[in-house]
Amino acid sequence: MAAESPKSVHNFTVKDIRGNDVPLSNYNGKVLLIVNVASKCGLTQSNYKELNVLYQKYKDQGLEILAFPCNQFGKQEPGDNEEIQETVCTMFKAEFPIFDKIDVNGKNAAPLYNFLKAEKGGFFVDGIKWNFTKFLINKEGKVVERYAPITSPLKIEKDIQNLLGSS
Repeated sequence: MAAESPKSVHNFTVKDIRGNDVPLSNYNGKVLLIVNVASKCGLTQSNYKELNVLYQKYKDQGLEILAFPCNQFGKQEPGDNEEIQETVCTMFKAEFPIFDKIDVNGKNAAPLYNFLKAEKGGFFVDGIKWNFTKFLINKEGKVVERYAPITSPLKIEKDIQNLLGSS
């Protein structure tokens, strides 16, 4: 019998930056913003700054930002997990969870990202085009929207408020 295909992000288990398994079902009832990140990208400073603003403003209302380092675009996340965590926490002051470095495209793409891309394809292609592609997930684990790398996190705030049920 074929394995049932995942119905939500809550069906996935991923690894955190320290290599521990994290079932995404832990985030059931939370609004998620899932982002592929890189430390050495032109979009890094503004994205981390604005992601931090959103996280501080909405974490107590049920927003979680899940950041997945990826080195597939211009080799802009070259470090190992320890170096990435050091950079993200000290230079960018991120307080939201950082996960294991992954591939988001290709044959080694993380299953979570294959699911995200299948649920919300891109403008021209379904593949992730660059660092800081963002997926907004509702409290039930369904993909609601996909945002381009150049979309400022603060431009997503209204959509986040709607899913949280706040304004």
